[in-house]
Amino acid sequence: MNFHSTPDTLTKLTQMGDATLFEPAGDAPQAEQKSGRYQSHSLAECITNVQTPLGAKPILKTMLTTACERNCYYCPFRAGRAKTNRVTIRPGDMAMAFDKLQRAGRVDGLFLSSGIIKGGVTTQDKLIDTVEIVRLKYGYRGYVHLKVMPGSEYDQLYRAMQLSDRVSVNLEAPTQARLDALAPKKDFEAELLRILQMAAQIRRNHPHERLARTVTQFVVGAVGDTDIELLSLTNNLHRQLGLQRAYFSAFHPIADTPLENVEAASDLRQHRLYQSSFLLRDYGWEVEDLPFNGSGNLPTRVDPKVAWAEEHLTHAPIDLTTADRLHLLRVPGIGPKSADAILRARRLGHLHDLSDLRKLGLANPGRAAPYILIGGRSPLVQQRLF
Repeated sequence: MNFHSTPDTLTKLTQMGDATLFEPAGDAPQAEQKSGRYQSHSLAECITNVQTPLGAKPILKTMLTTACERNCYYCPFRAGRAKTNRVTIRPGDMAMAFDKLQRAGRVDGLFLSSGIIKGGVTTQDKLIDTVEIVRLKYGYRGYVHLKVMPGSEYDQLYRAMQLSDRVSVNLEAPTQARLDALAPKKDFEAELLRILQMAAQIRRNHPHERLARTVTQFVVGAVGDTDIELLSLTNNLHRQLGLQRAYFSAFHPIADTPLENVEAASDLRQHRLYQSSFLLRDYGWEVEDLPFNGSGNLPTRVDPKVAWAEEHLTHAPIDLTTADRLHLLRVPGIGPKSADAILRARRLGHLHDLSDLRKLGLANPGRAAPYILIGGRSPLVQQRLF
């Protein structure tokens, strides 16, 4: 590969390294996570295999600058942190470097974020400039996930949604009080939530235009946030503002930050939040259905769907030959696709035992067996011989 025309920019990219280590970009965020540390001085650390609506792609995940005027307590790029190597790349140089990497087959997608310098509006202009060059000058039509800076304006957000496949604004916390303990210079409603509200308005104002979907991200477990706070908010955002998905990033302490001595959050807690958010978004569940404990958190020992089924279905199993779709989706091991397959099979009379469920695509019908009936009878589960 010949990168002769952009050596300085590629050097800067390697200096940024895994700057977006805890910034998910695609549909399988936990698979994107890497072990390591920030700014590991490797171009490979900037490239992540990401699940997108168009399949798995190698994505360039990077920032326009690691300098920042904000002092978010958890962030390695916070103002005044001496351990951070401050690197800045101009929009034209970033676009050219991406084009070279894309044409060489190293990447097929861009995730672009930035530290904030001279305010969120000025920084957002630079992010938009970069993607406009990528799209208009270099003709790239592939996947772009663009960060939206706190306080960005309506016209900036509209343009970002025109240029990108996905835009995201980090709410970071579920309430202003939690945000004050995490990022004290940010205004939850005026700078962050307002952007998601504007995105919903933009979609209403331009119903026939192809526009990016919106996502958000939370930092989990640093300042006492509870699962019920996080999931209640995300559920409202899905239903009221058309949020495509929420990302949950388990807090990991960073040296030389105010939260460096706070214990890391459990990756298993992060996983349970994802499972629960999908139940709310895709399975028709209500927040009240989730098995929160007395402290407002989910049990980590068991899948939330299994926890619900153990309490509600062990003595009142669901009959797969009569249940409606919403009740089918309550059964562990049955998702939207398999629920639809069961409904189709019922119309043809092809549902008699667990082997029929396996034929319909259920990977592990035995997982559902304790919680179901088939034609009024408990299904027979073949015992393992060894």
